Amino acid sequence: MYNKTMKSNTISSPEQKQDIASFTRNISLVFASGCLGGLLNSITVWLFGFVGITSLFNVQIAPTLTAFWLYPRIVWGGIWGFLFLIPFYRNKYVLKGILLSLIPTLVQLLMVFPLQAKKGIFGIELGSLTPIFVIIFNFVWGITAAFWLKISK
Repeated sequence: MYNKTMKSNTISSPEQKQDIASFTRNISLVFASGCLGGLLNSITVWLFGFVGITSLFNVQIAPTLTAFWLYPRIVWGGIWGFLFLIPFYRNKYVLKGILLSLIPTLVQLLMVFPLQAKKGIFGIELGSLTPIFVIIFNFVWGITAAFWLKISK
């Protein structure tokens, strides 16, 4: 039974429409920025392995550039991009990108490597300098995503 005294849930005012449009735009931008960051991060990881930079430092990170490897990294980059919605350093995009990149770095080093990949805490079984490379690779993600956000707004 419909109660006529209940307020409608429809969007009626221009301000509400503007708020929804702004929210939708922000969600889309941070996801797309994170995806682009994920793409550049992945290309950097692959390139370092392909040209032998990681092996030069006795780090066993040299993935094959395939869609199977690349696709989830781009999607996860987009998901991590939602961190850019956290309201701090609103006008310091690069600094914000670097600081936010530390979150996926910690997840990679403390959860993914030891629990999923079985490569030890900090991925130490891949080489003693693995954490340094992970930090560098994730800086690429954070800076790229931050840059894309900056030029998109």
